[in-house]
Amino acid sequence: MNRHILNLYKFAGCVAIGMVLYSLAGHTLVQAQNPAGPPAGAGMPDNNNPKLEDRRRQMSESGLRRAELDATTAEADYQKHILSAIEHIREDFTRIQVVRNNIARNLVARKPLDYKLISQQAGEINKRANRLNLYMLARASEGKEENDAVELANEEMSGALVKLCKLIDSFTENPALKNATTIEVKDVGKAKEEKANADRDLLAIIKLSQSIQKKSDGLKAPK
Repeated sequence: MNRHILNLYKFAGCVAIGMVLYSLAGHTLVQAQNPAGPPAGAGMPDNNNPKLEDRRRQMSESGLRRAELDATTAEADYQKHILSAIEHIREDFTRIQVVRNNIARNLVARKPLDYKLISQQAGEINKRANRLNLYMLARASEGKEENDAVELANEEMSGALVKLCKLIDSFTENPALKNATTIEVKDVGKAKEEKANADRDLLAIIKLSQSIQKKSDGLKAPK
C-alpha cells in the first residue's frame, strides 16, 4: 500500500515536471525548425524586444520552480504518511501486549471472570490486530481450512483467554517482525516461513478475540 502511495506521488511529480519540460522542448523544437522566422516579406516582423525575451525566460523558470516545489511537497507528504503509519503500528503492537499482560495477570490471580472487562479487552485486541493486518496483509496457509469464528462454551472462557495470551506471545516474539530489515539472501526461505507463522498467529488472534468478545457480551451480568 505504501509502495502504491510512493509511486503515485512520484508519478504526479514526474508528470508535472514532464509537462513543463515538454512545453519547453516543443517551444525549442519550433524555433529549431524555423530558425530564420517567416520568409522575407511574410507575416509580422520579428520582435526583438529584450524585455519580452526576459519575460518568457522568467515564465519558464517559474514553471520549473513550481514543478520542483510540487515534487518536494509530495515527497514531504509521503514521509509524513510513512512516519504516521510507523507510529500506529508501534502503538498497536505495544498496546496488544499490554492488554495481554492484564488478562494474564487476572488469570494467574484466579480472579472471578469479569465478562464486561474481558469483552473490552478482547475488543481492543481485535481492533488493533485488524489494524496491524492492514499493513501485514496476513494470508492463511494453503491447504488449511479456516473457520470464520470459534464458538466457545461458558466453561471454555478461561482456556480461550490462555490460548489468546499464548498466540500474542508467539506473534510478538516472531523473528520475522524483529529482523525484517536485516534479512540476508541465504535466510530468505527461513524468513518466509517465519512470516507465514506470523500471519497464522495474527489471523488466529483476530478470530479468537472476536469470539471471546462475542461470548463475553452474552455473559455480561445485567445492569
